[in-house]
Amino acid sequence: MLPLFGDERRREINLGGSSSVTTSQAAILNQARARRIERETVRKRQESAVTIQAWWRGITDARRVRQELREQFRGDITGLTGLRCLVLIGQDTNFLDRWAAEVLSQGSLFALAHGRDREHWLVLMRQVFFLLLRSVSDRPRSESTVSSLQVLCTLLNPASAIEALGFSGNQLTVSITEYVVRHDLYRYLTRSIQIIGPETKNAPTLPFFVELIYRPLNTLERSSEAFLQCFQSLVIHILTIPLLPNRIPISSLATLSAKLPLSSLSVLSTSIADLVSTIPLQSHVHLIANLYAFTSPRYAILPLSSLKTYLQLMTASLSILPVHALDPPSASDTRAPAMSWDDDGDSESEQPQVTVVTSFVPTPTLSPLDARTQKRSRPSRAVQHDRGALPDLVSWLVNLYTVWPIRKDKILSTLLLYGGGGLVREIYHENMSSLMDPSLASAWPPLLLLTELYTQSLLTMDELVAFSRALFNIAFTLYWRDDQTKIQEGGVPGLNLRWVGVRDKITKCLQAIHARDSRKPFMPENHWHVSSQIDMNSFIDAAVFEEQQLDESSAPRALTRRQLSHFSPRLGVLNNIPFAIQFETRVLIFRRFVENDKWNRNRDTRGRIDVSIRRGHIAQDGYDRLAEADLRAPIAITFIDQFGEPEAGIDGGGVFKEFFTSLCKEVFDTDRGLWLANKRNEIYPNPHSYATEPHNLNWYRFIGRILGKALYKGILVEVAFAGFFLAKWLDKQSFLDDLASLDPDLYQGLIFLKNYTGDVEDLALNFTVAIEEFGVAKAVDLIPDGSNVPVTRENRLQYIHLTSHYRLSKQIKLQSEAFFEGLSDMIDPKWLRMFNQQELQILLGGVNAPVDVQDLRVHTQYGGLYDNDEPTIQTFWKVLEDFDQEQRRLFLRFVTSCSRPPLLGFKQLSPLFAIRDAGSDEDRLPTSSTCVNLLKLPRYKSEKKLHDKLLQAISSGAGFDLS
Repeated sequence: MLPLFGDERRREINLGGSSSVTTSQAAILNQARARRIERETVRKRQESAVTIQAWWRGITDARRVRQELREQFRGDITGLTGLRCLVLIGQDTNFLDRWAAEVLSQGSLFALAHGRDREHWLVLMRQVFFLLLRSVSDRPRSESTVSSLQVLCTLLNPASAIEALGFSGNQLTVSITEYVVRHDLYRYLTRSIQIIGPETKNAPTLPFFVELIYRPLNTLERSSEAFLQCFQSLVIHILTIPLLPNRIPISSLATLSAKLPLSSLSVLSTSIADLVSTIPLQSHVHLIANLYAFTSPRYAILPLSSLKTYLQLMTASLSILPVHALDPPSASDTRAPAMSWDDDGDSESEQPQVTVVTSFVPTPTLSPLDARTQKRSRPSRAVQHDRGALPDLVSWLVNLYTVWPIRKDKILSTLLLYGGGGLVREIYHENMSSLMDPSLASAWPPLLLLTELYTQSLLTMDELVAFSRALFNIAFTLYWRDDQTKIQEGGVPGLNLRWVGVRDKITKCLQAIHARDSRKPFMPENHWHVSSQIDMNSFIDAAVFEEQQLDESSAPRALTRRQLSHFSPRLGVLNNIPFAIQFETRVLIFRRFVENDKWNRNRDTRGRIDVSIRRGHIAQDGYDRLAEADLRAPIAITFIDQFGEPEAGIDGGGVFKEFFTSLCKEVFDTDRGLWLANKRNEIYPNPHSYATEPHNLNWYRFIGRILGKALYKGILVEVAFAGFFLAKWLDKQSFLDDLASLDPDLYQGLIFLKNYTGDVEDLALNFTVAIEEFGVAKAVDLIPDGSNVPVTRENRLQYIHLTSHYRLSKQIKLQSEAFFEGLSDMIDPKWLRMFNQQELQILLGGVNAPVDVQDLRVHTQYGGLYDNDEPTIQTFWKVLEDFDQEQRRLFLRFVTSCSRPPLLGFKQLSPLFAIRDAGSDEDRLPTSSTCVNLLKLPRYKSEKKLHDKLLQAISSGAGFDLS
């Protein structure tokens, strides 16, 4: 049949020619490339085949040769040929065990170690030694390794070699010993002993491993470099084995202790730094425990140079350990408690501490210390010290109680009792003469130890503890009596002194002791508390009732402490010896007082005060609208944004908190001129005459009122006040020591004057104090015509007192009075007297403690579709846990308008924190209603989305329009 459109098989010819040529060239190139690839593939296959064949031939030949070696070995097990075959066969445990058993049974270990074969035997035996050592280290518990271990011990025993070869055998043993020490003998021994473990200390192989530990040290010449290397390896590998004495049988332990050449410890004196840097941090604990266990029984017989090296090595190891490294597990688990309400910010106690660091690399931490290691680390005997070792002994002791603070009392008490206190006297006489020269760094450890020893002697004054407790009981009883008339009118029998005077004297003494104890605690826990003797709930109710009765009586509001004690026994306790009641209880009483005052005022008909505040003028608008307002009444704040529009939101308390927080940032800013800050960033009123102008005094009065409003409402203030200024709130006097926080240079000058032994008039001082205002210095008389009254030896104490009083009180008198006037308008002064300065600062600003997410979760309520097990809620808490503390504070500010947690935990948050479902739109940001501490959280499906949206919301810094 003819094709419909012509012959389809006919070749098509392009008369143009260009396309045909191009196609033909491309095809030729592709074909050439394909053939080249095919040839390359064939070549690689051939090379691979050759390689595989060569490998297989090698394997086959090796098997054949190894089989021939085995046959030759079997034909001459104990001969030189067998020894060569054994080395060439390599790590074959069966042949190694067989060879060891044969040479032991025939006694032929040293048979070839003489004559012309001696050098060949020595080279081969070194190799066999490590083959045997590796073999036994892989299976140290196996009884089949005993023969191999016996051979190893024999090779390192000079007596065996001398018995077989004569005196030349000793040099042979030394040569083998030097070789194996250089090639990590102790590393293999360490591995073996650790594999066996302390639970199987009766393993038959252990005595041989112990012998291998001490043999090299007893064989090598102690003045040789090999001995030093051997001793260093022993310290690095063996003495750092955890629980080493517990791993070794008693008989072997006694042998090891006797054989260790501790009398030659002095050879390590020049390499201590290298040893310490080589040993891992965790292993230093075990080095200290093991070195102490083996060395302490021999203190009395150690040469002075070795004792000094021992103390230096122990000191160097202790110095790099973190604090609490030697604590038992129970102490280690609780050594860093979270800060709580009773962490006194001004306290000199050991926690918390601020440390200047040179690196932000995380501090190394150690795993909990095994109880047996902790027990072996505990000093049970005193170092029999030689006077030449005294500086090293002192350095060791200082480092010991620094790293082991929970045993510090025991260590120092032992030193105080040791030799009837002779050691303390010896340290003092030997070192105090050189302390004045700062270049003598070695004199500082004795100084530190003496400081701790004398502090310890003060801390253990049982008489003071018992005496203060007896005074405390008497004072509490005198305040607690319901019949205060007898206290006021009755007198002490035989003395012209009323009971109220006795109570005042005892109270003053107790307050002084407690103030000292507050700065650096030395009394037992709960020494000052009576919570175990009385029912606190009844005490709180009675105190609130007495306060209410006092409020309704005709008694004046501003009562002295003595007058208050007459009207109210409980309030007398709270205002005179408040430390008798725990701080949390006093905080609850303070809040009850406030709630009681609110209830009394709710009977008035005064309504809420509505105030509009411009965002950019918070301080000025607040002053203009609230300076004369009744701040005890409810206040509703409406913020006006930059466009003059009111921000959305109804103030249920949260908006006022934000207003107050922003107001505090402005009014306490030291750049405004009303406040100054000391070196600890604690503020106090500016003593400049500018601050005493009527307009600025009104500002102090307003700030006092607004701060009183914060205390009234329980809002925390993120600002710290100087201690001497807080003392004035409590009607306490300021003293010379308080001047250190205000003007350290003036304080040091007055202390110098107080202790000056020369002619005081040579200092050319007079009864004036220099001040500077507007760049002009002038002198102010402390007494009439003070510029013409010189300071003398007789009147210098008066000068010191007047100077301190002027700087601490007189310069800021008007400013402080205006501030206290405003504060007292809101808060009854007797409520504040329930606290000391440190506690008052906590009441004002809270404790800058980490945000406890678990505590927040426990006290969280849910609304809408949410409950504690809902997936979004589970993800939310995980995200919040992953936040750092700064992000948690931002979150807390976002939902409560305050970045600090409540004083007594989130159970005190009113109302409790709540999370409500905000729909399924994942593009929305979380929002908050700070007035009710409410978070409105959309149902995000992914953790990343929730994390990003929540972080964006809390970091935005916007007002209450955020959505």
